[in-house]
Amino acid sequence: MEKIKSFNTKEVSNCSQGETTCCSSSDAIVEKEEQMKFNLDLPVAIIGAGPIGLAAAAHLTIKKVPFIVFESGKTVGNNILEWQHIRLFSPWQYDIDKAARKLLEETNWESPQDDVLPTGKELVDQYLMPLSKLPVLKESIQYNSKVISISRKQNDKMKSLDREKKPFEIYVEKNNDIEIVEARAIIDATGTWGNPNPATSNGVWLNSEKQCLNHIEYGIPEIENNINRYANKTVAVIGGGHSAINTLLELSSLQKEFPKTKLIWILRKKNVENAYGGEEKDALEARGELGTQIHSLVNLGKVQVYTPFYTMQVKSMNKQMELIGRYGDEVTTIKGIDELIVNAGNRPDFSIEQELRLSIDPATESVSDLAPLIDPNEHSCGTVRAHGEAILRQPEQGLYIVGMKSYGRAPTFLMATGYEQVRSITSYLSGDIEGSKRVELDLPETGVCSINLQDNKEKTSCSNTTTGC
Repeated sequence: MEKIKSFNTKEVSNCSQGETTCCSSSDAIVEKEEQMKFNLDLPVAIIGAGPIGLAAAAHLTIKKVPFIVFESGKTVGNNILEWQHIRLFSPWQYDIDKAARKLLEETNWESPQDDVLPTGKELVDQYLMPLSKLPVLKESIQYNSKVISISRKQNDKMKSLDREKKPFEIYVEKNNDIEIVEARAIIDATGTWGNPNPATSNGVWLNSEKQCLNHIEYGIPEIENNINRYANKTVAVIGGGHSAINTLLELSSLQKEFPKTKLIWILRKKNVENAYGGEEKDALEARGELGTQIHSLVNLGKVQVYTPFYTMQVKSMNKQMELIGRYGDEVTTIKGIDELIVNAGNRPDFSIEQELRLSIDPATESVSDLAPLIDPNEHSCGTVRAHGEAILRQPEQGLYIVGMKSYGRAPTFLMATGYEQVRSITSYLSGDIEGSKRVELDLPETGVCSINLQDNKEKTSCSNTTTGC
């Protein structure tokens, strides 16, 4: 049984009604009226109640624009809780959206110290959860509500006549039923978590790898809670970034207690030294310490390194796994692997937008106009310039893909950059065209990239999952 819900506006800001006092130019008002004069009685739909989705909700709240948030999980930050043990590298100063902070500071919320690095759990408990419980947000967030598709009302992708004048229809799976909800605009903040890249270097999922899934972990496992799985086993880690290094550092602690644990590091860099970064010369001390620690482990022979190794296939063999790949000029098989941890990043899933018109970069799978700004071959997360509504527009008017998903496969995303994205978009949707064009992102010159760091006493690390770079 299908239910059709229509959400009526209780209060719309003067800007969205086209009053000339809101924007600095009459041209902007004309542009806004042409684009948004229809469907003003419908909400903006936000998909995903993570940091970026809730930031969008906070901005729309302040701008008095009605919205609804769909979260597939049972709580806010549901994906973050899967890596709750990991510590971010970006401190609280850059982890809290300005609009969200403004709303929280109107209550008895206790702000975390700006220079402290939160764990994923702390990010949820001390920020996202209090934000979601504010009455102005709480009533508009729907949990256990999985968006399975979005279309234009009575239109498929092929239909063009008056397309922009039709509202979006969002198909939401909830309580074993489908609800169809209408919206005037879509902000997709679903991220890329849960859609990992495979172990193979060419990005192809093979059945042989899928047959080994009981012994493969994609992401950063909580080693302390899985001691029996990894202790005294041969564990291979695939990946040359911060997530892989963090995984190896955690496994090295296990190795001290269980010395028969064998660690193998598989990456594609020309030299393993390229993974160490600046070490003691790094402008960010914690990031440099990360490289120093993994460098030491490799030098001590605690980690066996294969690089550049291009994985061609993962195979099950005699209750263990084998990695077949090109190592140098030869095809090589790494045998006897008990557990495999793949830290090869994630990729976006555009299946919910299948009936909408998208412009996606063919290489990065990012929003097309964003691709030149974030290409990891040219940029680190600290060199990606601020961008907003204009860059993130899709051919499907009113649709915006934001946050980690907007970056596609590129690993250069920063949470603070995502906050700037939704600030600009919500300004535009409220009628503040000039505000949407401003740049209000403030980051140190070195950037605030995410890393993973662990010492003998305390894990101090972060991931490039939904909030890092």
